[in-house]
Amino acid sequence: MRIRPCIDIHNGKVKQIVGGTLRDADGRTEENSRASENFVAENDAAHYARIYKRLGLSGGHIILLNAVKEERAYRADRIQAFSALRAFPEGMQAGGGITPSSAGAFLDAGASHVIVTSYVFRDGRINGNALKEMIGAVGKERLVLDLSCRKREDGNYVVVTDRWQRFTEVVINEMTLAHLSGCCDEFLIHAADVEGRRSGIETELVCLLGKWQKRSGFPVTYAGGVHSLEDLDVIRDLTDGAMDVTVGSALTLFGGNLALTDLVEKTRK
Repeated sequence: MRIRPCIDIHNGKVKQIVGGTLRDADGRTEENSRASENFVAENDAAHYARIYKRLGLSGGHIILLNAVKEERAYRADRIQAFSALRAFPEGMQAGGGITPSSAGAFLDAGASHVIVTSYVFRDGRINGNALKEMIGAVGKERLVLDLSCRKREDGNYVVVTDRWQRFTEVVINEMTLAHLSGCCDEFLIHAADVEGRRSGIETELVCLLGKWQKRSGFPVTYAGGVHSLEDLDVIRDLTDGAMDVTVGSALTLFGGNLALTDLVEKTRK
């Protein structure tokens, strides 16, 4: 188990938001999407990247939360993301509105991988041609698929896109995971219903992912709801320590109660 650090950027600022509350601009405001915010940083994204570099925490992710169509806000997000990538070259992944035509700029800026969801999940399904385009643009070994999900009324976890606003028909199960693992280097999976709420992890989802990961050995990073050191114990027990974990809103860095150094020490033990 490793801690995978995060930097979420919204309207050009590092933020922690409550999962599922982000809404695209509605045309009545000035390109300014809305969300319930846990924390808005005074420091820029590069500041956090330098902290992660100093602690040797590679493999984390930088997410641009604005939609590409919100041009000014997305441009501000991108400036912040590039500054963080330059501060920790090859140390972090980047995602948010990335397409085959824009992926190269993120890699050139220093991203180790690009993270993609919406581009390859269209009309509620996996778009094979779009997935092939992404692989062709960056290579399977530099592609992370974001399978962030929410629980549907029927009890299934399904992939959500467009800043977790849109449900797809892609169910998180062993068949889906096995198929998509052949198309990328890692999975990043946010439990969107508990993301940013500091209310505990989505145990059922962790258990599902852990069972598959123990058999496959494929890299998976879970994010969502971690608010105590005990949550890490649960994740370790359910996954035999194979699954990496992201902690955001609960960190003292972002106004929470958990010191990053304590988490690192616990996972390295």
